[in-house]
Amino acid sequence: MSARPALPPPPPPVEIRTWPDRGALLADRAHILGALVKMHLGPGRLGLLWMWGAVGALGWALIGTAIVTFEQSYDVFSAFFGVIMLALGACCLVPAVVLVVIGLRRDRRLRRLLAQWGALDRDPASDAAYRLPGVSLAWLLGSFVLCACGLYACFVVPAGAVRGDDTYGLMALVMGLGFISWIIGLIGITKAFWHRRWVLRTLLGAAAPEPLVSVRGGAHR
Repeated sequence: MSARPALPPPPPPVEIRTWPDRGALLADRAHILGALVKMHLGPGRLGLLWMWGAVGALGWALIGTAIVTFEQSYDVFSAFFGVIMLALGACCLVPAVVLVVIGLRRDRRLRRLLAQWGALDRDPASDAAYRLPGVSLAWLLGSFVLCACGLYACFVVPAGAVRGDDTYGLMALVMGLGFISWIIGLIGITKAFWHRRWVLRTLLGAAAPEPLVSVRGGAHR
């Protein structure tokens, strides 16, 4: 796996900014905002989130299979098969959870940088490229479908379970898959709504930009 691109630094404090003019500031702002928006809401980010969700679902499916096997095992071979499934499931589920958490922490830093760099100034000509209405809609609709499927699996399926036919292990398997689907969908919906709010408040808002202060020492790039 290739290393993730490093996050750019936040804007320098007002008292030590050294851009020679507004044009230089806007150029740096446009370059960094373009990179940040791509890292936060690019199509590849959606595919990566769903991929880790799928890996986590595979891990839970294996764990659920192990639970069902333990419920129905009557010999040592079935129990051994259940242990193998449990270990394989943990090997898939644990890394997926860890990487999703790392992604959430990275998204938090990205949002902070987007807010800081976006608030430096306003440039309607270049800011239009950061709105990404189509990409945001794809995130929102796809994530909404995942949330709906997850809630259905978590509540509707267990409510219709038949005592004696549907085992506790099977219900745990279905509800776990639904919970993973709901979590991944909720993450996607949150990202789409945050981006839309950022566009409305920062790029299209009426707040005045911070003053540009030049200090000797060379242009900050």
